[in-house]
Amino acid sequence: MKSAVSSSLLNSKILLNPNNPLSRLKSVFLPKLSLRPITHHTLTLPPLRSISSMASSFKPDQARVPSALPLPAPPLTKFNIGLCQLSVTADKKRNISHAKNAIEQAASKGAKLVLLPEIWNSPYSNDSFPVYAEDIDAGGEASPSTAMLSEVSKRLKITIIGGSIPERFGDRLYNTCCVFGSDGELKAKHRKIHLFDIDIPGKITFMESKTLTAGETPTIVDTDVGRIGIGICYDIRFQELAMIYAARGAHLLCYPGAFNMTTGPLHWELLQRARATDNQLYVATCSPARDSGAGYTAWGHSTLVGPFGEVLATTEHEEDIIIAEIDYSILEQRRTSLPLNKQRRGDLYQLVDVQRLNS
Repeated sequence: MKSAVSSSLLNSKILLNPNNPLSRLKSVFLPKLSLRPITHHTLTLPPLRSISSMASSFKPDQARVPSALPLPAPPLTKFNIGLCQLSVTADKKRNISHAKNAIEQAASKGAKLVLLPEIWNSPYSNDSFPVYAEDIDAGGEASPSTAMLSEVSKRLKITIIGGSIPERFGDRLYNTCCVFGSDGELKAKHRKIHLFDIDIPGKITFMESKTLTAGETPTIVDTDVGRIGIGICYDIRFQELAMIYAARGAHLLCYPGAFNMTTGPLHWELLQRARATDNQLYVATCSPARDSGAGYTAWGHSTLVGPFGEVLATTEHEEDIIIAEIDYSILEQRRTSLPLNKQRRGDLYQLVDVQRLNS
C-alpha cells in the first residue's frame, strides 16, 4: 500500500512539472474555462390547494345524510352521573324498592343523572319476560316500575335513564328503556332495536327473539343534562346507531346492558371505548350485579368513558353506585384536536339516517 501511494504522488509531481513535455498536453484535454454571469430563472408553479379546499373536495358534509347537526349548547357544562349496578332477584317488589333506594343514594351524592341496568325488575330469561312485563303506556298499577321512576325523578329533581324492563304492548313484548325528566314526565321510550340472538357453542346460547319484538326507532332525547342517545345492551355492537346519534348532536350515549361471562371480558369495555372514540362523545353503561347462581350471569363492570376513549370510572361485578363527573366542554376540545367531522370522505361513503331523511 505504501509503495502504491508513493508512486501515485511521484507521478503527480512529474505531470505538474512545467519542464515535463507531457504537461504541454493539458491544453488538449482540458479546455479553457470562461466565467460568465449567472442568469437566474424564476420557476412558476401551479398554486397549491389549501387544506380547507382539499377538505371541501372530500365533501365531509355529505358523509352524513341528511347532514350532521351541529353539537347543541348543553343546558349545563358539568354534572355528576350515577351508575347503579344492582342485584336482581325473582322478587319484583323488592327489585323496585331496591332500585328506588339506589337512586336516592346516588342523588344524595350529587348525581343529576342516574342510569339503571338492563332488566332490573326481573330475572333475565325468556320465561320471566312475559311474567314481569308491564304496560308502560297505561302507567300506575299497570306499571309499578315506571311509576316509581316518575315519582323519584320528580321528587329529587333529577333525570333518570330507567335501565330497561319487559314491556307489554298489545300482544307483543319489548325490552324497553324509559327516560324520565326532572319534572317526573316520561321524556322518551326506547325499545331495544337489536335483539340478543347468539349461539357460541359450549359457552352461551340465548335467543331474545323467542319472546321479544325488536324496536323500530332510534331514540335521542333532550334533557336537563344534555342530548342523550339511548341503546340497550346488544345495541352497542352496532356502530351505525351510535353514529346516527352523534350526527343528531348527542352529547352522551347511555347503554343499560347485561353482557355475559363469555362476551363481557372480551367486548364490554372495548365496545364502549370504541363508540366513544369513534363519535367523540361520552358513553355510560350500567349492568346488573353478578349473581353466579342465576340462570343468566351478568359480567357487571358498569363504566363511564370519555370522548377520547378514556375510562373515567368503572367498578367490578358486585353491587355498587358509581358517581362520576361529566364535563361537556371537553367535547369541543377533543373535536378541535381531532377534527374528524371535517375530514370525513363524503365523496367515498355516506351514512343514511333513514328516519330523519323520511321525516
